[in-house]
Parts: sequence; C-alpha cells; structure tokens
Amino acid sequence: MWYADEVFGADDVSLDKFTDAAGIIRMKEREPMRKILERFEARFPQLFVSIYLGAFEELQSLRQFGFWMLNRAAYVDVDLERPNENGILIVVDVNAKNAGITFGYALLPYLDEDSTFAALAAGHPSFLQGHYLEAIATVIQKLEGTLIKGWKKVKKDPESILAEGGQNPKKVGELLQRTREGNQLGTADQSVKEEAQNR
Repeated sequence: MWYADEVFGADDVSLDKFTDAAGIIRMKEREPMRKILERFEARFPQLFVSIYLGAFEELQSLRQFGFWMLNRAAYVDVDLERPNENGILIVVDVNAKNAGITFGYALLPYLDEDSTFAALAAGHPSFLQGHYLEAIATVIQKLEGTLIKGWKKVKKDPESILAEGGQNPKKVGELLQRTREGNQLGTADQSVKEEAQNR
C-alpha cells in the first residue's frame, strides 16, 4: 500500500460509488446506473459495488490504481455497515479501453482473479464499443452469479473456506454464524437464497 501511496497520494479520497471522472455517461444513463448499484446492494446487504470511469493519460497499472482507490476511498453514499473491505471496485480507463476489478479482503472466499477476469470478459465487447452502461450491467450480473455460487460453497464448510481465503475464522464469528444459518447474503432478498439453492 505504501508504494501505491507514493504514486497516487497518501490522503483519503471522497467519492460517490459511481464516479464518472471521464464525463462519458449521458444524463439518461445515470439513473439506470444508480439502479444497477442499488439492485446489487438489495441482493447483497453487506456488500457494495463502486464504479470509477477515468480517462487516464499515463497510468502504468490499472490494478495498482484500483487497489489504492479501494483502500483510500471514503464513499459518501455507502452505508457505514458496508466497509471498503466488503466492496468491489470496477475501474474503467476509457482511453485505453481497459477495465479492472478490485475487491476487499472480506470477499476473498468468494472472488478470485479467474472469476473477476471472467466477469470483465463478459462485458468486454460492450466496453470496446463504448457501451459502458451495458458493459457494467453485464459485469455486475456475472459477479452476482459468482457470489451466489461462492456463498453455497462457503455454507458447506465455512471455517475451512474462510481460512483458505486468508481470513481468521475466530475474527469473523458473526460472518460464520450468518453463513451457518444460511444467511451470508443477508435477509433483505429471500429470492437470492432461493436462486442459490436452485443452482
């Protein structure tokens, strides 16, 4: 983290969970984008997704930037019950037509490099055509499916899976309890649990 701070700065950055720094999203697309993020939060009450659209001139590593941003961002429109370690950040470089996903350590049991690459690959054609709303909707939909499958896997053996993900099960007692009760994804949307059971 200290190296990223040297490159991008050591101060926290105040952001909205949807930030269009590149100025490419049309007004009529902003409300659908907001609804996509709200839908995700309704389905996964402990988590959030953040989108950052930038037009970078000289960015050596999108991954490093995403890591730095997720650690330094103070999201003004995200509930305190959803800390950054429960966040997923999608960064898009509109100049390079490149995108990356960074996620907090609480998601290690559910996401990995392969699953996030698969989500980005699903949205890749739309990113290339500049259809950013469609691309992001596709990426988030793919991530939702991965999270549901991951929840089913963790529910079978939460202690082992969480330990494999680098988490200390003793420090995540509440998380384990919700997982054992079949409530890792939260109680706000029963349909998510039903969908997971049908897969």
